[in-house]
Amino acid sequence: MARILIVLFIAASACAQQPQKRPLLAGEDWVPLFNGKDLSGWVEIGKEKWTVENGVIRGQAVSKEYGYLKTVKDYKDFHLAIQFKCVGDGNSGVFFHAAFQPGTPKITQGLQFEIDCAMNRHTGGIYGDGRQWIVWPAPENEAVVRRGEWNEYLLKVEANRYVARLNGVVMVDFTDPAPRSFDGGIALQLHSGGQGDMMFREIWIRDLSRR
Repeated sequence: MARILIVLFIAASACAQQPQKRPLLAGEDWVPLFNGKDLSGWVEIGKEKWTVENGVIRGQAVSKEYGYLKTVKDYKDFHLAIQFKCVGDGNSGVFFHAAFQPGTPKITQGLQFEIDCAMNRHTGGIYGDGRQWIVWPAPENEAVVRRGEWNEYLLKVEANRYVARLNGVVMVDFTDPAPRSFDGGIALQLHSGGQGDMMFREIWIRDLSRR
């Protein structure tokens, strides 16, 4: 009996000495998707040029095809914070629930939050999954995007509800009545045509599916 009590005492003492992991406070579950140094955690799809310099991802179109930079991990429900700057005239976007035909830049599923710094090109709207445009921002919000400057995007995907906030303005808050994709990668896009030139930085995510 004495030996058992000693063993229990030692085990209890060891547990007491281990630091207790406190629960995360609200907002502490944001983690970086981009380390500011290289493309670790991302995979290039297509023939376009993706580089990292001074904490910025730059995507430059060098062909007439689409190009993507996709996360290695898949995400279902999440909040994504990202800053972008349109350098060239090309169109871009942030895809979610994305998947691609193996070995090609042909996307087989996924929607995108639009990025196009020209007026009336519906930045903040949602497009894809074979349905083309799903929803546009209100007309008065077409001028929210800043051409040639850094823009702040906050994107929320929670089940079939999609929210885009651009530079502090809610562009869309849409509940999809007929979703076609539910899980997949997050992908930065360069539009086809050889004019794409985009910059991205400060990419952070709250993975709501893992909570």
